Amino acid sequence: MTFAVDRLVFTPADVDLARSPLRGHIEAETYVLGAFNPGMTRLPSGNLLLMVRVAEALRKPMSGGHIHTIRWEEGEAGNPGRYLLDAWPLEHVDTSDPRKFLMRGGGWKVMALTSLSWLLPVELTPDGLDVVAVHYDRAIVPQASYQCYGVEDARISRVGDRWLMTTCSVSPERHSTTLYSSTDAVEWTLEGIVLDHQNKDMLIFEGQVDGRYWAQTRPLGDLYFAYPPGAEWRAGPSINLATSPDALHWKPHDRPGIRPHAATVSTARMGGGAPPIRTPRGWLTLWHGVEPSGVVGVYRTYWSLLDLDDPATTVATEHAALLEPAAALTETLRDLMYLDNVVFTTGIVDAGDHFIVASGEADLACRITHVPKSAFGL
Repeated sequence: MTFAVDRLVFTPADVDLARSPLRGHIEAETYVLGAFNPGMTRLPSGNLLLMVRVAEALRKPMSGGHIHTIRWEEGEAGNPGRYLLDAWPLEHVDTSDPRKFLMRGGGWKVMALTSLSWLLPVELTPDGLDVVAVHYDRAIVPQASYQCYGVEDARISRVGDRWLMTTCSVSPERHSTTLYSSTDAVEWTLEGIVLDHQNKDMLIFEGQVDGRYWAQTRPLGDLYFAYPPGAEWRAGPSINLATSPDALHWKPHDRPGIRPHAATVSTARMGGGAPPIRTPRGWLTLWHGVEPSGVVGVYRTYWSLLDLDDPATTVATEHAALLEPAAALTETLRDLMYLDNVVFTTGIVDAGDHFIVASGEADLACRITHVPKSAFGL
């Protein structure tokens, strides 16, 4: 589909690395690999907040026969910690994916990242089209050992009088989902780990069902059991559900959520996008589906409506994509691109007769799209 308002609003060129949390810690030159996958919410002022993932990478990661990575190290009591560099011999790694490298040998996959991510609050006008302020003093940075390789991909939900932000925290300890909370979406408190190893794309519903919090989750693994021949569904990563009395302690829901459909090639891999938002027809959820192609595949955004009282029941959906990767939007950034064919939706707010949708484009920049409610039959 095409939309009248569909543009990039924040790119790597808009990040001032002189104000990066890494400054003063490492001497090596860094650059912004991407400023993308923004969590989004509406502030009490009416302005919008993007919580932008800034992936800061070494300009020359390879030198002296080694590839280098950035790591945060926890400090002593009262010390905020420091950033430092690690070196890995090139003959021991596979560098075919620009975002990461894999260690050769061993009985399972072990990887490291070519960047360290932190979250940058960017305030926008109420329509989401212009930057009002960039709040470097409120950046979300590693605070615990389970975040030593960075904080990634915020999703923000407002539930009652609280804002809840899930993020992916990366470390050798675990690849976990962490929760931040706020009473104003300005000052955030780290609540700790809420989902353990390799459970990504956790999206808390913007409202409760029967007094309980609900969330979409996406556990990962290397093994899935087959559906029977001719089944409607395809085995593989799917969007699951969980419930909680307090948003801290989560129980997986017994029934599955959104599963990859056998007739849709773009759900060969799938996961949550924007936090489910309440509408008269059901919980509107935007999610990503991936068509196999090249190194990472083609990422598109799809939508479904879930029953208001039973979110495990899908009441409406479309096999056609809502958002496609838009090469024209990133044409002026062509010299910065290391991936294409990726749109990764991460936020949604109600704007009257339309929704404002925030996405990461090409793992590079922040995209804002105004989607009329009629696109969902609303």
